Amino acid sequence: MDERPRHWTPATTVLPYLLLGLLTLVTAAHKGGGSLAVDLTLCALLAVWMLTVFTLRPQWRERTGVMAVFFAVFMVLTTVLVLRDPWFGFFTPACYVFAFRLVPWPWELLAVGSVAAVAGLAQAYGLDKRTALGVAECVAVLLANIVPMCGFAWFAQRGFRLQKERERALAEIQQANRRLEASLAENAVLHEQLLARAREAGVQDERRRMAREIHDTLAQGFTGIIAQLRAAAAVTDRETWQRHVDAAAGLAQESLAEARRSVHALRPEPLRTARLGEALTGVAERWTALHGTPVRVSTTGTAHALPPETELALLRTAQEALANVAKHAAAGQVALTLSYLGHEVALDVVDDGAGFDPERVTAAPPRQDGGFGLVGMRERIASVAGTLQIESEPGAGTGISARVPVDPTEVET
Repeated sequence: MDERPRHWTPATTVLPYLLLGLLTLVTAAHKGGGSLAVDLTLCALLAVWMLTVFTLRPQWRERTGVMAVFFAVFMVLTTVLVLRDPWFGFFTPACYVFAFRLVPWPWELLAVGSVAAVAGLAQAYGLDKRTALGVAECVAVLLANIVPMCGFAWFAQRGFRLQKERERALAEIQQANRRLEASLAENAVLHEQLLARAREAGVQDERRRMAREIHDTLAQGFTGIIAQLRAAAAVTDRETWQRHVDAAAGLAQESLAEARRSVHALRPEPLRTARLGEALTGVAERWTALHGTPVRVSTTGTAHALPPETELALLRTAQEALANVAKHAAAGQVALTLSYLGHEVALDVVDDGAGFDPERVTAAPPRQDGGFGLVGMRERIASVAGTLQIESEPGAGTGISARVPVDPTEVET
């Protein structure tokens, strides 16, 4: 479908009348009698046809069917005038105006070709068409008019289509830019929401971490202090009383140090100056001094420094396991083993105490005292992509095994 704009300026609407009037005067000057009357009649018909169908009916110019009839009659009258008087070939510029502006593509190509043929007939009027040479010359003249004008029409249509494609592409780019701006604005809102959720999740994670820290340090320290003070209150021997009081004071100092460390988000005090194996040995020695139950600490494999979060998780698991032994197991001895296994590190805490049913403990409701216990150990080990296994039976002791995967390329040597 031809979508080219049809702008009609005064020059284009007046040009056909000016040319027709000038050629009518030329005809009147060169002819007379009945032949002149026929030519004048044809000119009058052509003028009236243009006036009634085109000039006085501008709304009809958008009607393809009406304009097709108008152009066909217009060209028939023009062709007859050219065949009668070759100087009417000068009227073809007006014909080209109508062909380019009234006839839609691809019929425009046929209309332009017909106008070019009429112009060629006017130019070949004096040739002798009775000879082969004259016919060849006439054909050459016709082709010399038709081919360039049709080529011009084709290139003009192609240029118009390219322009429309560029305009359409530009409109699509502008629309895409508007959509992109809207998407960027929406993404900015989503980004803010994600940041808010990330901050909230970070706060929740930090709260859980601090809860575990408090449980693993301060709560256990306070429990030990209370136990030592109760033990001191129950004895009358001055030396034994002093020993319990000194132990309570030592626990209080350790708890204070841990509280300060938690505030400053530092590594646990045992890990600040020692590796994990040494830190576990120190924890076991202090625990033995408090509770009187011996702890055998051993390390297997090639020891190496682990990521800080892994060392912290294993240290806290050992502390919690020993705290549970002190509270519930009534054990005679405890074995604590740290194993470096290449791609993972394992911590095993085994006691010969009273034991329990792991399924009943797992199914039990949360403790009302706020303690973490086994749940806290599982969460802490899971936070470093590890696993925690518990093996126990009533009267047969308890074994806790924590295994954490470690990439050897990421650890310090």
